[in-house]
Amino acid sequence: MRFIQTLKNIWTIEELRKRILVTLLLVLIYRLGCYVVLPGISTEAIDQLGKFTNSSGLMQLLDMFAGGAFSQASIFALGIMPYITASIVIQLCGMILPSFQKMQREGESGRQKLNQYTRYLTVLILLLQAPAYLVNLQMQAQGAFELNLWTTCYLTIVLAAGSMFIMWLGERITDRGIGNGISFIILVGIIARLPQALFYEFITRMPGNATGQGGLVMFIVEVVLLFAVTVMAVLLVQGTRKVPVQYAKRIVGNRQYGGARQYIPLKVNAAGVMPIIFAQAIMFIPMTLAGFRQSNGFWRAFTDINSFWYNVLFFVLIVAFTYFYTAVTVRPTQMAEDMKRNNGFIPGVKPGKKTAEYLDLVMSRITLPGSIFLGVVAILPAFARFFGISQNFAQFFGGTSLLIMVGVVLDTLQQVESHLMMHHYDGLMKEGKIKGRTTGQAY
Repeated sequence: MRFIQTLKNIWTIEELRKRILVTLLLVLIYRLGCYVVLPGISTEAIDQLGKFTNSSGLMQLLDMFAGGAFSQASIFALGIMPYITASIVIQLCGMILPSFQKMQREGESGRQKLNQYTRYLTVLILLLQAPAYLVNLQMQAQGAFELNLWTTCYLTIVLAAGSMFIMWLGERITDRGIGNGISFIILVGIIARLPQALFYEFITRMPGNATGQGGLVMFIVEVVLLFAVTVMAVLLVQGTRKVPVQYAKRIVGNRQYGGARQYIPLKVNAAGVMPIIFAQAIMFIPMTLAGFRQSNGFWRAFTDINSFWYNVLFFVLIVAFTYFYTAVTVRPTQMAEDMKRNNGFIPGVKPGKKTAEYLDLVMSRITLPGSIFLGVVAILPAFARFFGISQNFAQFFGGTSLLIMVGVVLDTLQQVESHLMMHHYDGLMKEGKIKGRTTGQAY
C-alpha cells in the first residue's frame, strides 16, 4: 500500500513526472537504435558475429555494455565505451598534468574545456575502434560481408556518429531527465541483457534440456545467490567510515558560529569501479602476448577469463589499483589543511600534520578490506561459471556490471527521493534516507 502511495506522489509532482517521461522516451530511442543494422550487413553476417560473441567471454562483456548492439552489428555497436575511455584518460591527465589540474580549479569554465577535450578524444578513439570492429566483423562473417576502402570509410563515419548520438542522449538525460545520463545508458544496456540471460538459464536448468542439471530448485538457488551478491555490492558501495570533526566556537557580534560536531565520510571503496576498469585494460597485455605464442601452457591461460591464473592476476591488479586510485583521489594533507583553515579538528588529534597522518592511517586500514572485497566481487563470475552457471547469466554475479547497476540505481532513487522530500512527501524508505554514491559518475 505504501509503494502505491509513493507512486502516486511521484506522479503528482509535475517536474518529476516530466523528467521521468523524458528519460523513458530517450531510453526508448536508444533501445530502438540498438536494432538498426549497419547498411550493407547481411543477416548471415550478423548470425555469425552473434555466435562468435556468445563463444567469447570478453566479447560478451563488450556486448553487455553496448546493450546487445555489438553482436547485432548495429549503428550503436561501439556504444558509450569510447566516451568512457576518453573520460578516464582526461581524469588521469587531471591527476598528472599541471595544465589539466589548473583547468579543474577554474570552475565551470574549466569543466567546459575538459568536456570539450573529452569529446575530441572520443572522436579520435572512435576513428581507431570503428575500423577494428569492421575488420573483426569481416573475419567472423567468412565471406558474407565484403570490406573495402570505401565501405570502411563510410561505415566508420556511421559507427562514430552512432556513438556520438548516444553521448548526446546521455547529456539530454542529465539535463532534462533523471540522474547521470551516461551512467543511466550503461545501466539500461546491462539490464537489457538480464531477461534474456535469466530465461536462457531457466531453460538450460530444466530436466527436458540435454544439459539440464538441478532443475527448478537449482535455478531458484541461483536467483537467491544473485540477490545475496547484490546485497554485498550495495554494502560495498555504501560502506563508509565516519571520522568526527569538531569545529571551534567563534563569536561574531552577537552570533555564535561553529561549535558543532560533524563527520567526514571516508568510503570503504573510494575508487568505485575504476580499479576493475584499469585491471581489465592491463589484462589485454597478457592476452595479446598469449595470442603470439603457440604453447598451451601458462600464457595460454590468459586467453580464458574463467581460468585460474587469469583471475589470480586480475584479483591482484584490482587490489593494487584500488590503493593507487585511492591514494591519488583522496588527499589527507589537503583535507587536514581545509579543516585547519576552518577551525576544525579531530578530537584527540593535533591539527595539521598529525591530522593528515591520522586520516592517511584510517584510509589505509579501510582500503585493505575494501580492495579485497572489490577483488572478490570482480572474480565472482568465474566462480559462477565453475559451478555450471551459463556465461551470460554469470556476468551478473559480479564485476563492473553489477557495481555499475547498484551505483546508478542508488543514485537514481536518491534523486527521486530528493524531489519527494522537497515537496514534503515521505521518502522511498520508511526509516532513513537512501544514500547515493559520493564519488560522482558510475564509471
